[in-house]
Amino acid sequence: MTATDPAMTALAHSWSALSLLHGRIENRVERALQTRHQLSAREYSLLDVLSRQHDGEGGHLQMRQVADSVVLSQSATTRLVTRLEDRGLLSRYLCPTDRRGIYTDVTEDGRRLLEEARPTHNTALREALDQAAAEPVLAPLVQAVQQLQGGVHSA
Repeated sequence: MTATDPAMTALAHSWSALSLLHGRIENRVERALQTRHQLSAREYSLLDVLSRQHDGEGGHLQMRQVADSVVLSQSATTRLVTRLEDRGLLSRYLCPTDRRGIYTDVTEDGRRLLEEARPTHNTALREALDQAAAEPVLAPLVQAVQQLQGGVHSA
């Protein structure tokens, strides 16, 4: 395959459209969450992922799993956890069965903020998708996202 291969050119255009859709959604969600809740989209995602943990076997996520879920490096995820912990939205404690493991839990304040922010997040997401659906190059991607509803789960 060469750089001028039509299949690769089409693939590159498709990737550009996907990147454009992602950027628009992220920007819209970020602005809405920051304006109404002083929460970044990454902070919201982290709270959301951690709020779905549970006690018991396999209930808590390792930092690597959390990092994968919010699409950040482990070091960036650790910094994000620290910021949210400093704000009283998360707490950390040692794993009772493995003293090397550290668990992270959402505090009551964190759960309350997450529940307050969820409608804002969902509305901004819906608005971004609706706007993108009106553009011919993005409409098929919006359709694909809508078909995935309920079919994709985080780690």
